[in-house]
Amino acid sequence: MAIPDFIRDLRTDIGTKLLWLPGVSAVVFDDAGRVLLGKRADTGGWSVIGGIPDPGEQPAETAVREVYEETAVRVVPEGVVLVETMPPTRYPNGDVCQFMDVTLRCRAVGGEARVNDDESLEVGWFAPDALPPLDDYALHRIEKAQAAGPTWFQGAAQPEPEAAG
Repeated sequence: MAIPDFIRDLRTDIGTKLLWLPGVSAVVFDDAGRVLLGKRADTGGWSVIGGIPDPGEQPAETAVREVYEETAVRVVPEGVVLVETMPPTRYPNGDVCQFMDVTLRCRAVGGEARVNDDESLEVGWFAPDALPPLDDYALHRIEKAQAAGPTWFQGAAQPEPEAAG
């Protein structure tokens, strides 16, 4: 993930100390029900698309921007899938960040999936039953986005599914 300028500026003051940041993930589906994934340049692993909001930017705007920047696909956010605070991460350069992630379910409305910046090695559409290897973070978000249920909040009591009647 590229480091935004405003974070680079903060790091000149705080060094590598813990930095609390917002994050936005987008689980993007096409009309065939496939999910859009990117193979990250920084880790080499496949994941859902995401990034850090610019100062003042709304989460839905971040999802639209990040998906287009990384994949050239145009999307429309449809709903909040989950809100979750991630454990702190120490990056190879020593920086420590902790993200509060807002994951949005998005629908693809245009563009052809392709690598569109230097943050991805590959991008592609995958059937939910034929996903490449993914970490639990990405799998959890895809699962919750497919369910199209109420928003999932980490640590909160979750509503029980309604019984068929």
